[in-house]
Amino acid sequence: MTASPGRRVLLAAPRGYCAGVDRAVIAVEKALEQYGAPVYVRHEIVHNKYVVQTLEKKGAVFVERTEEVPPGNIVMFSAHGVAPVVHEEAQRGRLATIDATCPLVTKVHKEAVRFANEDYDILLIGHEGHEEVIGTSGEAPEHIQLVDGPGDVAKVEVRDESKVVWLSQTTLSVDETMETVDALKEKFPRLVSPPSDDICYATQNRQLAVKQMGAEADLVIVVGSRNSSNSVRLVEVAKQAGARAAYLVDFADEIDETWLEGVTTVGVTSGASVPEVLVEQVLEYLAARGFDDVEIVKAAEESITFSLPKELRRDLREEAAALVAERGGSGTSGA
Repeated sequence: MTASPGRRVLLAAPRGYCAGVDRAVIAVEKALEQYGAPVYVRHEIVHNKYVVQTLEKKGAVFVERTEEVPPGNIVMFSAHGVAPVVHEEAQRGRLATIDATCPLVTKVHKEAVRFANEDYDILLIGHEGHEEVIGTSGEAPEHIQLVDGPGDVAKVEVRDESKVVWLSQTTLSVDETMETVDALKEKFPRLVSPPSDDICYATQNRQLAVKQMGAEADLVIVVGSRNSSNSVRLVEVAKQAGARAAYLVDFADEIDETWLEGVTTVGVTSGASVPEVLVEQVLEYLAARGFDDVEIVKAAEESITFSLPKELRRDLREEAAALVAERGGSGTSGA
């Protein structure tokens, strides 16, 4: 494709890593440096193919079930959070643990516990099967009902309409969530809202930037993995904002050159679990095809950081060995 005047790229800001993802990825790297490989991680630490592959090369071992980790090892819980039963599984398995749950997800867990203790029915807005929803639901399964969009509202039943609260998965579309909340409020006028917005600041900021660029862009390219809820939402938000087309790609080489036919403005952003190097590769791909005029679309400033998990300040290898010795059974510090 030859270069032509007028071609430009609208580059979203903010984009890419949020504070929770940054914390979780650094936690895996620090654990590997501090304790040596292997460090087991229950589920993908974040939903990004490149990040997972990079950490695997450094010695991280990703598993889907706690029982897959041999006794006497270290297991890290992903940024999406886990249910209390998973912590119990790790104890029974004689494992030292590092909890890399995003603090904003932890906030939702605490809200679920508090409202359950006050005997509320909790309506959790989120997508069935998502790890974050599984973890939050596990905090109070007898009190929580999943509401997967406005279409689920009709089947919701509660014990006492004066004691109903909604919580949400942190990575949803703001508009999608509020549409569900409005439908719930119509059915349950006394529905209580959480004390603070559950949808994370990073999700909202990335969606806001895409809304601003979507009205001007012929095409929006979202860098992110297909199992990343917040990345998938960015594609939907771009289309709703007016983009003629929007696609999700893990890597630049997944871009179909035919997408650029007749296009003068391309919007580029990335999900909250995407390293900047992948965005840079997309910009290089576009520049090579005449899209070398890059304008920043800035929706918000982000300065939030989270401290690393406290467990990284202890000798977890020693703890894991002590657990095996204390509770009996053989263990190994290797894979």
